Amino acid sequence: MTMRTRKLGTTGPQVSALGLGCMGMSGMYGEADRAESIATIHAALEAGVTLLDTGDFYGMGHNELLINEALRTAPAALRENALVSVKFGALRGPDGDWYGFDGRPAAVKNFAAYSLQRLGVDHIDVYRPSRLDPDVPIEETVGAIAELVEKGWVRHIGLSEVGADTIRRAAATAPIADLQIEYALISRGPEREILPTLRELGIAVTAYGVLSRGLISGHVTPDQGFAANDFRAHSPRFQGDNLRHNLTLVESLRKIAEEKGVSVAQIAIAWVLSRGEDIVPLVGARTRQRLGEALGALDVTLEEADLAAIEAAVPADAAAGERYAAEQMAMLDSER
Repeated sequence: MTMRTRKLGTTGPQVSALGLGCMGMSGMYGEADRAESIATIHAALEAGVTLLDTGDFYGMGHNELLINEALRTAPAALRENALVSVKFGALRGPDGDWYGFDGRPAAVKNFAAYSLQRLGVDHIDVYRPSRLDPDVPIEETVGAIAELVEKGWVRHIGLSEVGADTIRRAAATAPIADLQIEYALISRGPEREILPTLRELGIAVTAYGVLSRGLISGHVTPDQGFAANDFRAHSPRFQGDNLRHNLTLVESLRKIAEEKGVSVAQIAIAWVLSRGEDIVPLVGARTRQRLGEALGALDVTLEEADLAAIEAAVPADAAAGERYAAEQMAMLDSER
């Protein structure tokens, strides 16, 4: 297959129509297999995926080191095509506890220096604060990244989980390529105000959580248990009655997928792809098998009748439970 591409906004790079989110390869969803993770990154690059997304706090640097190894051991031509997007600013303790976010200019440059070293690269393709630091004006954080751009350490500036007002202020400070935000059939908050603002300003979306952490992948069962170190063990949408309700939505979606001869995951990813050429879904595949399934979404064409059926099966705001626990939701500028 020939990988389609999409552009990250008016100022950003051309990237593959699907990106690979690497967070799950560093233990956020339970134990991951290092060899299989690297093989999955290699398979993604071979399939034409160019966008690799990570965060410096995923496994406290583990994820960046993993990507470093994957790129070092990939064929040179594929390595040269890879673009790495990095989130920074989350503060964590040795036990994984969260201590907030740091968007001070000096911290921005410090985080970048460590990421460059761990990744083994001479520049970061897209650099973004993982969340808004409530104590630091976004202009100062973005201004510090702009200085890194001027010096060649960063190519493009991105944002993550911020609202329309913050997006406007950031874009007035420096060119913004994209906003990374959760966007899926059951996470449609950005449609209200954020997406219109981005389109007005020529800023793209890299959509994470397109399968809602596997919830709408078609692979989760009502009695499925999750390890204590798995994000889903504490996610409201995976708890008790919420999970049972949400899986009824998945079964409704499954009927539509079966009629088209595709999987639930493929139709859910295809739906995000259908939302606009300015949206690049990030798929969090941890294995080559799941990656192959996700790539199949690129071959799924959704007609108007399909989209209407999907909307009827999974209406906006149909999900039970918030996408994060209450204390984490309170950290999201995008939810204010």
